[in-house]
Amino acid sequence: MRILLDYRPALRQRSGVGEYVHQLARSLAIQRVDRSTERRAGDRRASTNFDDVEVFTSSWRDRPSRGAVADLEPATVVDRRFPVQLLNFAWHRLLWPPVEWLTGRSYDVVHSPHPLLLPSRRAARVVTIHDLDFLRNFDRTTAEIRRDYPGLVARHAHLADGIVVVSHHVARLVTEHLGVPAERISVCPNGGPRWASEGDPVPPGNAGGRYLLFVGTLEPRKNVSGLLAAYAQLCADHPDTPPLVLAGGRTPAAQEWLDAIARPPLAGRVEYRGYVEDRARRAVYAGARMLVLPSFDEGFGLTVVEAMSLGVPVVASNRGAIPEVAGGAALLVDPDDHLGLAHAMDRVLHEPGLAPRLGEDGLQRARAFSWTQTAALTRTAYERAIEARNRRIHPANDEV
Repeated sequence: MRILLDYRPALRQRSGVGEYVHQLARSLAIQRVDRSTERRAGDRRASTNFDDVEVFTSSWRDRPSRGAVADLEPATVVDRRFPVQLLNFAWHRLLWPPVEWLTGRSYDVVHSPHPLLLPSRRAARVVTIHDLDFLRNFDRTTAEIRRDYPGLVARHAHLADGIVVVSHHVARLVTEHLGVPAERISVCPNGGPRWASEGDPVPPGNAGGRYLLFVGTLEPRKNVSGLLAAYAQLCADHPDTPPLVLAGGRTPAAQEWLDAIARPPLAGRVEYRGYVEDRARRAVYAGARMLVLPSFDEGFGLTVVEAMSLGVPVVASNRGAIPEVAGGAALLVDPDDHLGLAHAMDRVLHEPGLAPRLGEDGLQRARAFSWTQTAALTRTAYERAIEARNRRIHPANDEV
């Protein structure tokens, strides 16, 4: 199978969709190596048609880093210099030009890691839908998403040969809001971090952690305002509360929160570290007493799995896919209730036995997620998409 993935979301910061497409491409490519090794070893059951995996990047300024290219091996990186905004406009609005014109290659599957299609002349077209918050909360999105996604997502979903989602929660939303039949949707959950087993182990509950931690882009959907209000209340009730660290990229909306942490009562208590590179992420989690993720909506909640994989307790929202992903191994609260959020953080800090129990439960839950599994499920989704395309192109061949 010849597979092409749009790698552009990972060019600058590998958070969210960027981390997803990087780890998926890497895992698909590694599975190709595993099948090739089996065949050379004489395993007659191994397929002789192992996959060719390519990732496509296109930007006038940004190039894939050497580290990313090396990490993706044996996947092939096809890098072109073409302005992102211009290409997106043509692809999203015109479904043109076909990606084969830009790469000079042909494919069986082309995969867009966001809801809008990657145009192709002959390949099956697959999209991943991570969430539909842009439909329900228009004001929380970036300008390009506001311009294209709400008006085009339904059309692109119905044109796609396959739709991948990262949770059953998102699958229900796609059926409900976009009218896509459930049988056309493949649920392929994200994986856990590769770095979890590296370095010194963290005792479940991580009582030695020095701070409370939020990891995620500073945007309205993440409910940073509610987090800061809850943390201020916690500090008022317990002056010895550990500091709060905010780790993640920022949007224009973040300025009000950065201004707030520079003023009393938060000044000197909250640190903004910005985006954390992949190689430094484990250390950030390992230093935390707990992860707090009070998002209004998450299509998956990758940071929940990252924290749990180290035994760090999690306090998170009871909305979106977080309850599905946490699987009972986190304290869940209403994101609109900042007093309830403060109480949950208080419990993890002071209730005897709670933090170690959450840490141990989280370790067990995190083992359910792996990028190897994600790649295997996604490859099955590709096979279904190829079959769907063949039925669409050659309807006369269908059984009556």
